[in-house]
Amino acid sequence: MSGGVDGASALYRGAVMHRRLRPRRHRLDYRVFSALLDLDDLPDMSRRLRWFAHNRFAPVSFHDRDHGPGDGAPLRPWVEAELARAGLDLGGGPIRVLCYPRLWGYVFNPLTVYFCHHPDGRLGAVLHEVNNTFGDRHCYLIPVADADGHAPVVRQTCDKRMYVSPFMEMETTYHFRIRPPAETVSVVIRQTDAEGTILVASFTGDRAPLTDRALAAAVARHPLMTVKVMAGIHWEALKLFAKGMRLRPRGTAPADLVTVVRPADGVGTPRVTAPS
Repeated sequence: MSGGVDGASALYRGAVMHRRLRPRRHRLDYRVFSALLDLDDLPDMSRRLRWFAHNRFAPVSFHDRDHGPGDGAPLRPWVEAELARAGLDLGGGPIRVLCYPRLWGYVFNPLTVYFCHHPDGRLGAVLHEVNNTFGDRHCYLIPVADADGHAPVVRQTCDKRMYVSPFMEMETTYHFRIRPPAETVSVVIRQTDAEGTILVASFTGDRAPLTDRALAAAVARHPLMTVKVMAGIHWEALKLFAKGMRLRPRGTAPADLVTVVRPADGVGTPRVTAPS
């Protein structure tokens, strides 16, 4: 199920940007790389690549337990079960995951995006998996209308359900603007409250083949990238605190792992699959 520019597993080299608009203005930019991994390709990639491994140590690796229910079970059956609970039958099409891989055994993914396709390549749903630094995880499963399955840009909306930033209120909404992976990829999230936009966050990247040479080059450019992601989150939090930002109390994480979102109004229906 891989092959072609928009089908094969790949690397995307680019940048993360966060721009906070209020109550204090703040901006960060970091150079990073992400992996787009077809879940069906993982065993083959793990066999043929020296720099990449699936569920075992390597300079670059992907572990099932870092995602989904976190139990280490294969992710494709879990995603398909969630799609079925949402009333979506994509006919066994490819499921591709955009995320940071582990580097030297460590990773933290603020956001992992699952692109769920029909066999003909149409995008049928996107599952947004959000992690916070307190060990909580929550997912938003949002169907893609048939008319938008081949669209160059997909727009989605959902209400926030899990505490993420200690400086952000819970009563906010995520607005996703996604350019699905091809020669480039772009995921832009605009977070709003009743007064308008609070934060804009984005990842944009250019495609490179997922080969040992490309992996080695990416690691050489970003040898401690995944550690830097976690360190950067805390460093930027200190700077926000120094600017006078007030900490919001941390609420209880959702008991459900997945919220299925109705695209018309962004309202979600919880789907209980595992403790978050």
